[in-house]
Amino acid sequence: MDDKIEGKWDQAKGKVKEEAGKLGGDKSTEIGGKIDQGKGKVKEGLGELKEELREERADR
Repeated sequence: MDDKIEGKWDQAKGKVKEEAGKLGGDKSTEIGGKIDQGKGKVKEGLGELKEELREERADR
């Protein structure tokens, strides 16, 4: 799977996990969800960078 898609998926899962933690009063799950969202943002950014590099190579 593409890093950008995986990143967005991780962000969505993280948001669900965060909200579940809030609803259940479980700070650990809530924080874990926020961490997952951050990882997803990094992965999405990496995917964008890879895409830009591929385009740069193709232009040469």
